[in-house]
Amino acid sequence: MSRRSFKFNNCAEETKGRMALYRRRKSDLREVALSVMEELERYGQLHGYKTMHLKCIQKGLQVTQETVRILLQLIDPEGVAYRRSKRLRRRLYRNPGPNYMRHIDSYDKLKPYGICINAAIDGFSRNIIWIKAYWTNSNPRIIAGYFMEEVEKLGRCQARVRCDMGTENVYLKQMQRFLRYDHVDEFARDCFIYGSSNHKQRIESWWSYLRKQHAQFWINMFQQLKEENEFSGDLLDESLVQFCFMNIIQNELNEVADLWNMHRIRRCRNAIAPNGHPLLMYNLPNHFVGTDHLQNVSRQQVRLCKDECTFRCLKLHVQ
Repeated sequence: MSRRSFKFNNCAEETKGRMALYRRRKSDLREVALSVMEELERYGQLHGYKTMHLKCIQKGLQVTQETVRILLQLIDPEGVAYRRSKRLRRRLYRNPGPNYMRHIDSYDKLKPYGICINAAIDGFSRNIIWIKAYWTNSNPRIIAGYFMEEVEKLGRCQARVRCDMGTENVYLKQMQRFLRYDHVDEFARDCFIYGSSNHKQRIESWWSYLRKQHAQFWINMFQQLKEENEFSGDLLDESLVQFCFMNIIQNELNEVADLWNMHRIRRCRNAIAPNGHPLLMYNLPNHFVGTDHLQNVSRQQVRLCKDECTFRCLKLHVQ
């Protein structure tokens, strides 16, 4: 070794000593594994090994990417498989049969033009129970009227209902609880559920279908009237739209619902749900590993609820 190299090495060793520099020791493997498991309990289950390695570094752990990769394969093989196939780990929607959960919601895309839509869909079969167009979908007595029409027609009510927290669902909520008051099943006291839009998967998904297959045509037409100054949005213009188009739109909505109920839903790998025709799944649940959850109600209960409802009337809207 030359004198210059020897001198440089001595200088480097002296500098390390003064600055307290040393080779970092790798963290204990059990500590790293516990950190990874803690992250997998949260949104960290969506991370790949590179992001998980970065999180370990931020926590002060000294570990290689390869070690984190192997730990993830051992601890969370299912998550690794999902990320490798570039698929999100979605929440699975479970429903044991028709009339177990009914999703009810309103569609407001045509509301600026005076057409207000409300619909209900069965969570198991995805069968459209009703879809109504009227001058309002904010009146709780009207929404309760839609609900009670179906209860009276079936002579029974569904086990549970899910709606959003709008005031239009107040009467419906009370009627559902009243109809289920004497029942003793496990959901009798939890028969009505408030939920935001992201929890009403079935109906929110169907609104997308409705817009593509029907509503966009009317949105475009009314927007054109607006651009041509033929529609100002005042009460008179809305009343004219309702008088001219309400029955036409309602008939078309019935056609769209029938088309949906008769189409075939394909098998989905990411959901625990039957595949087939919604109308058949709703009426023949035994053939699709389901059980009907309709609950008995008395005529007196139905009559008392109907007294508090306002029922839709389109007699004035003659084509």
